[in-house]
Amino acid sequence: MAAGSALARQAVSPATTPPKIPPGSYPGPRSPTSYPKPTPPTSYPKPAPPSAYPGPAAAPVASGAPLPPVDWAAVKAQFETAPDQVNMSAMLIATHPLPVRKAIDQFRRELDWRPVTYLEDNNRRLQSYSRAAAGRYLALESDQVALTDSTTMGAGLIYSGLKLLPGDEIITTNQDYYITHESLRRAALRNGTIVRRIDLFDSIETVSEPQMVGRLMTAITPRTRALALTWVHSSTGLKIPLPAIAAALAPINAARQPTEQILLIVDGVHGFGNQDFTLASLGCDIFFAGCHKWLFGPRGTGVIAANARGWQRLRPTIPTYVDSAAWSAWINNAPLLENTDGPLMSPGGFKAFEHLWSIPAAIEFHEKIGKAQVAARTTELANQLKAGLALMPHVRLVTPRDPRLSAGIVSFDVHGLSTDSAVAALRRRRIVASAAPYAIQHVRLTPSLMNSPAEVDLALAEVRGLAGV
Repeated sequence: MAAGSALARQAVSPATTPPKIPPGSYPGPRSPTSYPKPTPPTSYPKPAPPSAYPGPAAAPVASGAPLPPVDWAAVKAQFETAPDQVNMSAMLIATHPLPVRKAIDQFRRELDWRPVTYLEDNNRRLQSYSRAAAGRYLALESDQVALTDSTTMGAGLIYSGLKLLPGDEIITTNQDYYITHESLRRAALRNGTIVRRIDLFDSIETVSEPQMVGRLMTAITPRTRALALTWVHSSTGLKIPLPAIAAALAPINAARQPTEQILLIVDGVHGFGNQDFTLASLGCDIFFAGCHKWLFGPRGTGVIAANARGWQRLRPTIPTYVDSAAWSAWINNAPLLENTDGPLMSPGGFKAFEHLWSIPAAIEFHEKIGKAQVAARTTELANQLKAGLALMPHVRLVTPRDPRLSAGIVSFDVHGLSTDSAVAALRRRRIVASAAPYAIQHVRLTPSLMNSPAEVDLALAEVRGLAGV
């Protein structure tokens, strides 16, 4: 047996097999009197307004200055995870840290205790707190943020809501993900938009910032109205140079009328929660992401954020419940002057409100650690993983080593094994890897705040043990 497997046994507890229950022996529901009575809602603290949520733990650190230390063991202790595995796939779906679990539980109990009155009394206020928290994280006003269910919902709402004319053009890349391609395809069927795909680079081994920026700028035509891009690719782990792309777009847009300017629209989910940025620092006009990946926010939540130019070019698709003007226009049978913003773009409907309202807890969790510290930790763990993989003769490292061109996703191939076989082998060894769901697949390990350098070493030992399997 490989040495790595022995190391794994020392670091994690053995799996626990749940007891088998014979068919027909499942107990029926308990009688209502056997359930404990819920704690009266007066015992729960009222959610704090946005101004009460603390900002960053320390003043901004001067460029080049050392970052304040973080107790990473204490951060890791905020997560309850299975002791019999090392989860290196947090990029797929979040484990809630303790503050998020507490917030969700508080709101769940309130809704169970008095669902109608609590919802009616608090929904708009609590959603506004969530938008304010996300806005603070992105250095935006709360009305510049809409709340969604996921990255996928964000893509659908944005690309179906763009104000475009037949023959207007959107440029995306062949390296972008399914949700971008499919949202654009469906939008084109509805409004006659032209969607063009280009190759962002020739080879991941030789990709560079000038190559990517040059490819995009060369593809632009007088009919181009948007670039539909992904910040961090979930296939290769490539992080594209958004600030450089935005800088190259600026002189082109300066020579155009406002309605003909090119929007920079970004699926940012795999940088949201592991990079130190604001919407302005990225340079994009419209940004969308799920909160339930690297941000470790409530599952089933997401955001759309946009600057003034971005909001001016969008129309809502799903009716909202949190915009007073929309309701008033409907009640009074009056025309609605649609100045699209975050509240108007936030889909209505009944949903897991306790999750939607708990977004501030996730934002505060990151702010207390420090955005710069989170980004540095992500880079540290990813660099450790990439350095170890690069030394293995049976492994092809796919993700660029340069941290300017990568974030937290580390993709690789194992010679002699298909991607699915390699992922399955690692999971048998209690390392939770994932497969990139593309035509060309790669194995992915994505160390995050949940992980430690020791766990990265453990994962490397198990990948090393796949040689000759």
